[in-house]
Amino acid sequence: QVQLVESGGGLVQAGGSLRLSCAASGRTFSSWNMGWFRQAPGKEREFVAAISWLGRTYYADSVKGRFTISRDNAKNTVYLQMNSLKPEDTAAYYCAATSIGSGAPSPLEDEYDYWGQGTQVTVSS
Repeated sequence: QVQLVESGGGLVQAGGSLRLSCAASGRTFSSWNMGWFRQAPGKEREFVAAISWLGRTYYADSVKGRFTISRDNAKNTVYLQMNSLKPEDTAAYYCAATSIGSGAPSPLEDEYDYWGQGTQVTVSS
């Protein structure tokens, strides 16, 4: 059974930074593709960033240049460094994983098998 646990959310002022972490357990993390998604109140969940098991990355246009996804296979952890935060980044952030290890990172929710419980990020103006 795969478990994903997010941490690092909180309240930050616009222009500030946060780093989210997603700790994974259960299986061979190094062969998984990982993703971050977010859901704001009253909105559908949307793609933020993804990293493949090869280390290739892909970002939503709304966060490109501000967010960086990375992974540490030795720690079974994926990170999302968020800089220059804006009020519109306020959302619950979810980590996702798939063991179907395509070399290309995927923005598609349906391709992910496992999800964390989420961590709240609130950006004040």
